[in-house]
Amino acid sequence: MSQPNAEKRLILLTGATGYLGGRLLRVLEEEGATVRCLARRPEYLASRAGTSTEVVRGDVLDRASLDAAMRGVHTAYYLIHSLGSTGAFEEEERRGALHFAAAAREAGVQRIIYVGGLGRGDLSRHLDSRQTVGRLLRESGVPTIELRASIVIGSGSLSFEMVRALVEKLPVMITPRWTRSLAQPIAIEDLIAYLLQARDIPLASGAVDPDPDCHATVPTGARQRRDEPGGSQPGRVFEIGGADVVSYRDLMREYARQRGLRRWVLPVPVLTPRLSSWWLGLVTPLYARIGRKLIDSVRNDTIVTNDAAGEAFDIRPRGMADAIARALTNEDHRLAETRWSDALSSRGALSNWGGVRFGPRIVDSRTIRVTCDPATAFAPVERIGGRTGWYYADFLWRLRGFLDLLVGGVGTRRGRRDPHRLVTGDAVDFWRVEACERPRLLRLAAEMKVPGRAWLQFEVDGHGDDSVIRQTAIFDPAGLGGLLYWYALYPLHGIVFRGMLRGIATAALRPPASRRAAPVDAPP
Repeated sequence: MSQPNAEKRLILLTGATGYLGGRLLRVLEEEGATVRCLARRPEYLASRAGTSTEVVRGDVLDRASLDAAMRGVHTAYYLIHSLGSTGAFEEEERRGALHFAAAAREAGVQRIIYVGGLGRGDLSRHLDSRQTVGRLLRESGVPTIELRASIVIGSGSLSFEMVRALVEKLPVMITPRWTRSLAQPIAIEDLIAYLLQARDIPLASGAVDPDPDCHATVPTGARQRRDEPGGSQPGRVFEIGGADVVSYRDLMREYARQRGLRRWVLPVPVLTPRLSSWWLGLVTPLYARIGRKLIDSVRNDTIVTNDAAGEAFDIRPRGMADAIARALTNEDHRLAETRWSDALSSRGALSNWGGVRFGPRIVDSRTIRVTCDPATAFAPVERIGGRTGWYYADFLWRLRGFLDLLVGGVGTRRGRRDPHRLVTGDAVDFWRVEACERPRLLRLAAEMKVPGRAWLQFEVDGHGDDSVIRQTAIFDPAGLGGLLYWYALYPLHGIVFRGMLRGIATAALRPPASRRAAPVDAPP
């Protein structure tokens, strides 16, 4: 369904720097919607938002900052949570919802769309807070649609990253009681589809909220002043989920199957949320405080018990296996499209030993500045491999090729088709050209035998006689063996990659010999 004249209706999007909001922003921009983003730090959105998207500074905990952001808004997406808060997150979420609701009511916003959490009965603190936020928004006097969702499956989502890290790093997985709780995971693409169609769902005047636990209902025929605080307008709660009812343990097993990893499951009778969160902090990217709130929530079954969404929305959600497969495939697509210079610069100094993690991948990136134009800087990059060699420690590259041959790999015997120019699909020793966009980008995919997947990427950026060459090694380890391989060879890789980048810079500066290369931000 598409909303008539949607492009003429101003949409306010909160949480655009987060996982869900960032995905939704991209889709809204692609469909030509008029979007205004509310952000505490607008500079964080500078490289993500399109030129047609307005970004304004504001904070839902600062009531006064919301008035200008709400002006002229037709539909407002509330996609904010306080999982990472170090204080009383329930109070922060409550205050933020009240401020947002009041500002929306005063500005005449026509609809609020919110994503909460599935669950009934004796809820965890996190789920109870999420549902309280939905109730407060519905009580605002602004028609509100609340979408209650379970686990979201997509590369980068909190739950999916937790499952991924556990399966990738642990050959024997200890599974506490909470991993047997039932959930109805939803693919990120399906959740985005619900968010888009929620703009069109009709809300008849005086409608009764279908949620039996909702305290913000108004009997048919009742009237409430629009400007009365705490008043109620038509609002609806929809429970949404994927096609399968599964447990976290089922998710782990399916992820392992699709990644080709053999894993053993060791159930334990009890493991408290606090102990589990410390355990997650050791083996996953989750902070302990976030892990504790997340695990406290997954002890609740989060399954759909009301089929109102199936009747109101034109969406047929996919199953768990398809959602995981799409997450892995889409991740590969984004890897091919990513400019690591943008992603890495947003993280500040790269002080982590062994590389920086992006999803399951480990990234080692370094740059060097050369006093020549981009085309000249790119020329030695395009000549890499074959008879030219790898600009540093060629005997080590030949040794690596020989070892690859011994284990049934292609080795370095293929060389390259042309000594000076590359096109997509060319072989370069035991690499394959995945992308070549002269004079800006060369990406090589490894075809040697490694416990995982590997890429070597070069980017050149600059103007006039000032260019920066970025060299990035990307490794997607296959389980614990892949991690051991990377970290065992990392000291040697660091020496080789650093020497190779300097060798490329030296080659770019001949002639004239008077030019020089100055390394920048290369790890010691």
